[in-house]
Amino acid sequence: MKKSIFKFLVRLNNFILPSLYQKDPLKLSNLEKGIIAYRYWALTNSLN
Repeated sequence: MKKSIFKFLVRLNNFILPSLYQKDPLKLSNLEKGIIAYRYWALTNSLN
């Protein structure tokens, strides 16, 4: 059940949150870094 919740979160993130892969990681604001960290956390938990 936990895995399916995180898979849903990853799909939701793809639609709602902005894609930041083309930006330079050194020039990101703290909010953008937080978004990347959240997306990474949700993705790694959905794969476990």
